[in-house]
This record gives sequence, structure tokens and C-alpha cells, in this order.
Amino acid sequence: MKKLFAGQILRRRREELSLPQALVARRLGISPSYLNQIESDQRPLTAAILVEVTRVLKLQVADLYDDGPERLAANLREMLSDPLFEHASVSGRELKAISAAAPHLVRAMLDLHSSYRRMEERYRGLDDALRQGEGPIEAQRRPFAFDEVRDFFHFMGNYCDALDRSAEALAERLWGENAVSYQSLADYSARELGARVIVSTPKTAGGPISRYDPAIGALFLDGDQEPATQKFLLACHIAARTQHEKIDELAGAARFKSPASAEIAKLALANYFASALVMPYARFSGEARAARHDVERLSRQFGVSIEQVCHRFSTLQRPGREGAPFYFLRVDRAGNITKRHSATRFQFARYGGACPLWNIHEAFERPNHFLVQVAEMPDGVRYLSVARSIAKKGGSFGSPQRNYAIGFGCEIDHAQDLVYSDAIDLRSSATVAKIGVACRVCERQDCLQRAVPPLDAAIEVDANERGMVPYRLRSGG
Repeated sequence: MKKLFAGQILRRRREELSLPQALVARRLGISPSYLNQIESDQRPLTAAILVEVTRVLKLQVADLYDDGPERLAANLREMLSDPLFEHASVSGRELKAISAAAPHLVRAMLDLHSSYRRMEERYRGLDDALRQGEGPIEAQRRPFAFDEVRDFFHFMGNYCDALDRSAEALAERLWGENAVSYQSLADYSARELGARVIVSTPKTAGGPISRYDPAIGALFLDGDQEPATQKFLLACHIAARTQHEKIDELAGAARFKSPASAEIAKLALANYFASALVMPYARFSGEARAARHDVERLSRQFGVSIEQVCHRFSTLQRPGREGAPFYFLRVDRAGNITKRHSATRFQFARYGGACPLWNIHEAFERPNHFLVQVAEMPDGVRYLSVARSIAKKGGSFGSPQRNYAIGFGCEIDHAQDLVYSDAIDLRSSATVAKIGVACRVCERQDCLQRAVPPLDAAIEVDANERGMVPYRLRSGG
């Protein structure tokens, strides 16, 4: 486990709860002087104390990582990649300094910018609609609701303890050590929920892939979908029927800024439960370790898709039973990031595309192959990066097919836990791909694939000399 210094977070949380230092120390089973050293960042949190801290101070593990100055500075840098700040020249040192000195101010700035982006998009949509003769109602598009929900999962570490444990308990109660099969889910739905499952071929393309009719007690599933998708849809129905109180409570506590965000979050939380139901935490994490996270083997073993396995990797962060911290993302052919989750320090671009040197883009060129890469971020942290293309078929001739590439990985310290590390020399620096989050926030001075200059660098142009990139960069800080 990497050393974790979270003294400021602990002290701030303790003060929020109005708990004396001596009382917290007693509940943690340590001396007040030891706790004082932890809060002063003179000692790191050990694994045992970390578990007790999450219990005593009612925190999640992700809270202790994500609210740190390093993560806030990364979020600030991402915010400054917005073209709105194209003339700003702020060094990485300055970003880290303000994040450490005034974390509440930084979070307020991030919230303010998010509100600005939502308002800008709303007015842009209204302007487009009026030009096309539409009314203002049709113009109320809220694509940033997805960003708000992504941030919600990001700041909870992509792990929801209440739903994860509830799903695992249900799986153990009904099926014990046996695999959670499609038929067992269908039987449970009919027996306990009064909803029999009817699989039928849709008459027209583009219709719903699942539909519940409470009047007749039937759940209709699209027969053209892959078996793993049908199984997941059935698990989502069980989530909606059995976990609605927990889901409503979680979404309500998040205090989303729009009803759309809250509804999307509820859907995402139902999906989370479904994933945890068909891949129960203890059993899945144990099998994943035993198989060294071999995606294809786990996919067959649990009867789920490759994408579902990779996504589940990124959620295995239960306090005291954490798996290797993974990131996970999905992109389309245009480079749009359609899913992103990270239990690591890895940062994804919020504006613009991902780094073109990343192997996830190459996955489209080599379908059905796992591509392995050691990637180094500008902060020097290296990751084992695995990518693969996937196709979501329509189910019949002429039906549209959706193509994506998925990527997952972990910091190089955990690379030996992945079977994919056998395909590459982890000790060789020659094969390391030096990537970044996105060009506007990438500090690299020598990247030949750079599309635009970084936000904190000045451009120098020499009329008598030209390189692969037609300008030189001079650091602004």
C-alpha cells in the first residue's frame, strides 16, 4: 500500500464533527500524540488505522485520497484547460500551493466553473434552437448532468459500500457460492418480485432493450442482445425493485444541481448494484487475484461481458479489502470519453480528447486484441495500460453496430498482479510511452504529437528554424 498522508483531511473532518482529538485517538486505539503526528503529516496512515478512520470519522477511503492538494491541483489544472483561460499562465507549483493552502476556496472555484459551463451550454442550446425555429423548452439540454454524476462517483472513489454489500448479501443468501446465472435471476424475479421475464425479438430497431410492465407483471428483454447484456438488464431490474430506497437516499444526499443529474445518478447506482450482484465483491475480487485479472477468463467464469469485468475492476475499493487500484474508461472512434472511472491518481481529460500516444486509440486498428503499454504521466507516475476494442452488435442483419475501445490499468507497482504484464518488459525505459491528460494541460515540452500549447507556457517562434512542432515552448512558471 502506498504511503498515505492525509492529516489535513482528518483534522478538518474531526473539527466538522466537533470531536476532541483525545476522543478520536481513543476510538482509533492510538495515543493522542500519535494522532497529532498523523494530523500534522509527520506519520502516514497505516492500513489498520485507515480502516478505523473510515469507521470513526464516517469517511470513505476515496475521501482521504481525492481531497488532497495533489488531486485538487490536478482538478484546477483541468479547469484551466478550458479555452476560457487560454491567456492564463499558472505554474504547477502555484496550483499545488493554493490547493494546499486553501482547499475550500479551490473547491468553490471548481464548483463556480462547473456552474458557468452548465449555464454557457444552456444558453448555447437556446441560441441554436431559436435559430432553428425551436422553442426554449426544447433547448433546455443538459449534457453537463453527466459530468456532475461522473464527479459524484469520482469523489466517492467509484465504490458505494451500501449497495455493494447489499448486492453481495443478496447473492450469498440466494445462491451461496454458486455463480449468479441468468436463470437464477429470472427465477428470483418471478418468485420474489412477481415479474416474469419474457425475451422477445423487437419488431422495430431502436426500441427499448428492456421494459417492465407492472400491470401484467412482466419484464420484456430484447432477444437480440448478447446473453451478458440480458443478464445485466435483469439485474438492473432487480436493483430498481429492491434497492430504490437506498438509491434515492444516496442520490438525495449528493445534492445534485439539477433533477436530470439526480435521475442519471439513480440509473448509475442501479447499474452499480447490478454489477455487484452478478460479480459479488469477495468472490469476484478473490477470483480476480487468482486469475491475475485475466479479463477473458473472468468473463467466462461469471457470465458477463469483457467491458463489465473491466468496469468492476475499478470498483474494488472496499475499506480493508481493497484490490489493486484500477482506472477504467471507454472511448468511441472520435475520441470521446463515454465512460471514465479511476481508483488511481490517473486523470482523464474533461475538455477535448485523450492523449493520441495512448494505446487505447490503437485498439480500433487491432480488433479483438489486448494491447499492453507502459505509460508515464508528466508527474512521473507509470501505469500498466491495457486496451481492447469492443463491438456492441445490433443482433440482426442491417442493425447498427456500436464500436468502442476500452482501457484499464493500474500503477506500475501493481503491474505484476495483471497477467498482461507478462507481455512487456516492465524494467525497460525504451518502451515507455510518455503520455499526458490532454494537450492543454500537458507539461511536456518535447511531444511531437502536440495539438495545442499547454496553458502555462509561452510560445516562441523562430522564423529561421522550424521543428516538427512549428513553435517552441517556454514555461510560464
